[in-house]
Formats: sequence, structure tokens, C-alpha cells
Amino acid sequence: MTVHFIGAGPGAADLITVRGRDLIAGCPVCLYAGSIVHRDLLLYCPPGARIVDTAPMSLDEIEAEYVAAHQAGLDVARLHSGDLSVWSAVAEQIRRLERNGIGYTLTPGVPSFAAAAAALGRELTIPEVAQSLVLTRVSGRASRMPEGETLAGFGATGATLAIHLAIHALDTVVAELTPLYGPDCPVAIVANASWPEQRIVRATLSTIETMLTDEPIERTAIIFVGRSLAAADFRESSLYDACYQRRFRGREAS
Repeated sequence: MTVHFIGAGPGAADLITVRGRDLIAGCPVCLYAGSIVHRDLLLYCPPGARIVDTAPMSLDEIEAEYVAAHQAGLDVARLHSGDLSVWSAVAEQIRRLERNGIGYTLTPGVPSFAAAAAALGRELTIPEVAQSLVLTRVSGRASRMPEGETLAGFGATGATLAIHLAIHALDTVVAELTPLYGPDCPVAIVANASWPEQRIVRATLSTIETMLTDEPIERTAIIFVGRSLAAADFRESSLYDACYQRRFRGREAS
């Protein structure tokens, strides 16, 4: 048997890869993170599948599910929100699977920051404004940030920041980034990207806290900070310039 880790995307049931959908349909056991994976994705499960919500479970209990499925010869679809490559807690599960001699695969998914950017209607890398995107977070109860990985350190680069798992520390984000980006720097918060209850708040570093005073956002949100979020008067890239010659264009400059 095989455990198939599947990036289930940001929420909307149709924002999943064809491969991920087909793997779910072929697995008689499905484990999903019920607190952040949309239940509509379970409609892809085959009839009679064993469906387990892992939200209230410990890692030991999840491991026991893998071992039981292994002994029964049943493939497992393991659904995680967004993409598996960041903040998915997949690494610790893989370590346990390897200890038990259980095979696994990883299928990428649509990352939450990409869905949030789409909701904003923005490209996050703007020519000569911002060409780097930093995915980061702040320390929390689940795990601390390593030394050297700080908001101030990343902010010093001027890159666009996509700050995950940090809505509870918005005051800290504002305090640490305002000296680096300036109080007028654009900020956008996207909560529950692609879900029916999706919410978008646009502001600046100097106004974002006030804007959330009456209607706070408590979880499942990404904080974007950077000049790319509002850039309008920027130089167009040369990629589609009529005089720009590249291998696939196949014509002379006019």
C-alpha cells in the first residue's frame, strides 16, 4: 500500500490538481485536516471509503491509522491544505512512515499565497518594483522561528512579504516593518482565500490595525506587505516588447 500526501489547495474543491483528485478517488482510506481542508473535497472519495478527520488527533494516532491501513493493504489519501512544501507538517509524518517501512508519494497543490494573490487580482512581482517574494511566518505555539529568520531581516530587502500564520501578531508585524517599508506601504490581508467566506482587507501599515478593530480576523489569513500591492505606474517588462528578440518569437525586429 501507499500513503499519498496530497496538497488539497486553499479551499475551493476545484482548486486541486487532476492528479490529486484522481488519487483521492482511488484510495479506500482518506485522512484530512478537517480544520482547514474544505469538506467538499471529500466528495471525490470513492463510495464506502473510510474518512478520518485528523484535526483532533495526535501524531501517534495518525501514525496508527497509517499502520492499520498498511496491514490491511489499503492505500491512503492524506489531504493537507495548500501545498505540501510549506508548513504542512508532512516531514514528521514521512519520518514515521519510513520507520514503519510504508511507502508514500507527494502530490503538490495550489499554495494559499497564490490563491490569495488571485483574490487580490495582483501579480506580486512587478518590474523594477519587487522581484522577490518571501514566504514567512512568526513564532507560534506549534514551533518557533529559527534564529536569523526575522521579519526585520526579510523586510530589510524590500521584497514583497507573504506572512502566514501571523494574524494574531498583526501589531508585531506592523511595529517591525513600518521602519523598513514606511507607514504608507500597502498591506493586504486575505482571509479564507477561495472559500465562500473569503474576506479581503486593503490598507497601509499605518491604518491596517484600525481597520480591523471592529471586525477582527482571527485565523486562516495571509498578510501581504510590499510596494507591489499597489504599483500602477511601473515600467513594462521587455518580455513582450516588439523589439525584444527571444528564441521562440522567430521574427525580425521592426
